[in-house]
Amino acid sequence: MARVFMGRVLCAAAVIVALAGAAVAAGPGGALLSKGQTIYVPVYSHIYHGIKARPFNLTVTVSVRNTDPRRPMTVLAADYYDTEGKLVRHFLDKPVTLPPLGTREFIVDERDEAGGSGANCIVRWSAAEAINAPVVESVMIGASSNQGISFVCAGRVIEE
Repeated sequence: MARVFMGRVLCAAAVIVALAGAAVAAGPGGALLSKGQTIYVPVYSHIYHGIKARPFNLTVTVSVRNTDPRRPMTVLAADYYDTEGKLVRHFLDKPVTLPPLGTREFIVDERDEAGGSGANCIVRWSAAEAINAPVVESVMIGASSNQGISFVCAGRVIEE
């Protein structure tokens, strides 16, 4: 009985150690810290509306915000994919360094229909040391006649 209990304790301890190694560290005030991530951002270049489900084109802004007040981060890539998962364009030709609290934005024009309703952006970033994880989100806005729409989608970390 004691061996079974001890075996379970050791197994649980091994799982905790394994999970701790994969987790993002927490900094002062509980902020999530990381040295780099790959982030998936939903991007809607149009949505459907009306009885006939007509496309309503939207202007998209993908915003990458360095939330660390003391350390820079480097945006390694920002790539735009269409509804089928095919690469439409690279937003960056080379990596860009964001200073503390700096922001970089990438725009998809309202007339650009290449992405479709299921488009997305993959943002990869890194830092020399662990920093506050950035805020990466998309803002969609469109207007036609007397109708306007705007909404925001948060990015989701898909790789640490």
